[in-house]
Amino acid sequence: MSSLNGAGRDGGVGPFATFVTRIRPDGEVARWESRRHRKHPPGTRAAGSTWWAPRSRGWWIAILFAAGSLVFALGAVPGYVSAVGARWDAVTFFAGSLFFTAAGFLTYREAVDAGPQAPAAARRRFFVFQPHRIDWWATAVQLAGTLFFNVSTGDAARVDLTAQAANQHVWRPDAFGSVCFLVASALAWFEVCHGWTGWRPRSLSWWITLLNLIGSVAFGVSAVAGYISPATGQLRNAERTNLGTLIGAVFFFAGSLLLLPERTEEVSAPVPTSGSQR
Repeated sequence: MSSLNGAGRDGGVGPFATFVTRIRPDGEVARWESRRHRKHPPGTRAAGSTWWAPRSRGWWIAILFAAGSLVFALGAVPGYVSAVGARWDAVTFFAGSLFFTAAGFLTYREAVDAGPQAPAAARRRFFVFQPHRIDWWATAVQLAGTLFFNVSTGDAARVDLTAQAANQHVWRPDAFGSVCFLVASALAWFEVCHGWTGWRPRSLSWWITLLNLIGSVAFGVSAVAGYISPATGQLRNAERTNLGTLIGAVFFFAGSLLLLPERTEEVSAPVPTSGSQR
C-alpha cells in the first residue's frame, strides 16, 4: 500500500480497508486489494501448474481444505455410521478436522506474511497480532474454529462419555467451531465485496467466499441440530445434523477446488475502479 501515492480513494468495511485506489503522477491508476495482495504477493509468480504445484503454499491450502471437506462429507453420508460404527465415524471426522487445521494454519501464515514487513528477528514468529487487518481476523478466527473442531471430534471418539460430558466436550466446541467458521467466512466475504454485499460473478474470489459462507451456514445449522440433551444423551435432530454437515462439506469442497485456479489466475490486467466493483 505504501507505493500507492497521489489522489484516489479507499474503501472497506468498518475499520478495515479492503481496497485502495491511487492515481500516480504519470496518470496510471493503481489499485491494491486485500485478498489479491495476499494471494498474489507483488513480485512473485505462481509456482507450478494450476492443478499440480506441491512447492506452493497456496496449492497445499486448497488440497488440504478439499481433503478435509471430502472426509467430513464421507462421515456425514447416510449409512456410513451404520457401516463403520459410531466410534470410527467420529474418527473420520477427527481426521477431517486435522486437514482443516493444517490448511487453516497455512492460510493464517499466508495472511501474516502478506502483512507489514517485520524486523528480520520477528519474521520467524508463527503468530502475530494485527487487529487492524480484516484478513488477519478472518484467518485467525478460522484457525481457532479448526482447533475447536479438533477438540469436538476428538472427544466424540471416546466411548465412555456421559450425556452431560458429551454435551460439554463434544457439542460446545463444535458449536464454537461453527461460529468461528461463520464469522471467518463473513469477514472473507466482506473483504472480497468491499462491503456487506456485492455482485462479482466474474471473480473467482467472490465465488470462493460465497461458497464458504454457505458452507459455514450449513455447519451452523448442523451444530444447532446436534445439541446433545444432558438428560437423554440424544441429538436434537440427527438427520438435520448429518444433512447440514454434508451440505456444508460439499460447498467447502467446491470452494477449495476454486482456490487452485485462483492461485494461478492472471492478475496483471487493470482492475476497474467504478462503483460496480463494490
